[in-house]
Amino acid sequence: MTQLMPLILLAILADEPKVDRYPRADLLIDPTEILKPEVAKQFRILDARPKDHYEAGHIPNAVWVDHDDWSKTFAKDQEAGRWQKLVGQLGITPDTGVILYDDHSTNRAARLWWILRYWGIRDVKLLNGGWKGWTAAHGPTTQETPKVELVQLVLSPHPERLATKARLLKSLPKREFQIIDARSESEYCGEADTAKRNGAIPGAVHKEWTEVIDKKTQRFKSPEDLTRLFKEGRIDLNRPSVTYCQSGGRAAVMAFALELMGVKSVRNYYRSWSEWGNAEDTPVEKPRAKSR
Repeated sequence: MTQLMPLILLAILADEPKVDRYPRADLLIDPTEILKPEVAKQFRILDARPKDHYEAGHIPNAVWVDHDDWSKTFAKDQEAGRWQKLVGQLGITPDTGVILYDDHSTNRAARLWWILRYWGIRDVKLLNGGWKGWTAAHGPTTQETPKVELVQLVLSPHPERLATKARLLKSLPKREFQIIDARSESEYCGEADTAKRNGAIPGAVHKEWTEVIDKKTQRFKSPEDLTRLFKEGRIDLNRPSVTYCQSGGRAAVMAFALELMGVKSVRNYYRSWSEWGNAEDTPVEKPRAKSR
């Protein structure tokens, strides 16, 4: 038995995740990088915080984007012409490099990251740590509003990034997708009153969106920590996945984390529980809380 112990220990260590780099590290940018003028000038920097926060001080050359307007507009209107105006007024084309940040654990920034990617903007990054990361890096701030030249552009949707109620209903019997509920445990278990019917999409696994973010630094957790987190949550990084929450924002953070870790097919069920829980034709289950 004593001779077997080293072999057993090696087997255990071999099974532990050892990931020292995000598979899609290009989706994140560190504040220290955009402190370099030659790097910063390559991007359109978007501030997704509330407007009064932006006006009090923001990253130099950052442009304010109305998160709340974008959030509501996408839920009810995916008409390309409207989005061409919204994106064009920020001076963005499909070839523009974009960096997004907020001061809300990337919840707001991730939603806009997802919307821009849905509309085919190819290079969209989140500032790791957001506004907190910028201030921790002693980045300069300004109250000056940069001038933006409006651009005319043509946008094409990428429906493979979006999950719809009809598509999910069709997929459930075959378990075509790995469905991830990014809400709180009380919402997932149907204890929180957020719709006409409360609970979860049948077969969904639960992983709250806040778990992918380090609370102290507001940065995404390390590759090794995310690998372990998803493994513990029974989330397979090789499966096509759908994320959902109440209205698409928290689901966007989870979708970002999955893509960051190399998942190749991730859809955001943007209308999420605000649609599913209020519909008449959707199955609902009430999983038992893990703590019980």
